[in-house]
Amino acid sequence: MPVTPTPTIRPANRNDATDIHRMLVAIARATGHDSKITSTADDIARDGFGPRPAFQALIGEQDGRAVALCLYFASYSTFRGKPGIYVQDLYVDPDLRGSGFAQRLLARAVARAHADGCAYLRLSVDARNAAGQKFYVKTGMRAADEERIFVLDGNAFMALARTG
Repeated sequence: MPVTPTPTIRPANRNDATDIHRMLVAIARATGHDSKITSTADDIARDGFGPRPAFQALIGEQDGRAVALCLYFASYSTFRGKPGIYVQDLYVDPDLRGSGFAQRLLARAVARAHADGCAYLRLSVDARNAAGQKFYVKTGMRAADEERIFVLDGNAFMALARTG
């Protein structure tokens, strides 16, 4: 019987930008938001691995292939008086879902954040992603029903910027 290699998790590097972007596109497709993807692998390489990285990422590999992603960045809670992390993207290839990859990615991100003095993790999940919501509750998260996410982008973002 062939031995299946153990999945690995490692910090992402500039060479992972294409794989990271591929997984981001897969998230957009899975949630029906294909048209919202305007980023490129070059954007990911520049903004994640340049002189002032905008995010950190962990890559999950199986058989030497990038199959999972946890992309996050620093956050700060004025109410808590503590830093934390915001998970922007969590992805596992469909054929590996249920294998524990997502749990391990989140656990590694939280362990790294905790070592850096962080005290919490926040994320948002697509309102229609019932499986994702169930998974997050299973990991111990709770829905912040008292909050709503608001977005300012595009022309509205530019209009407000001009007033500043």
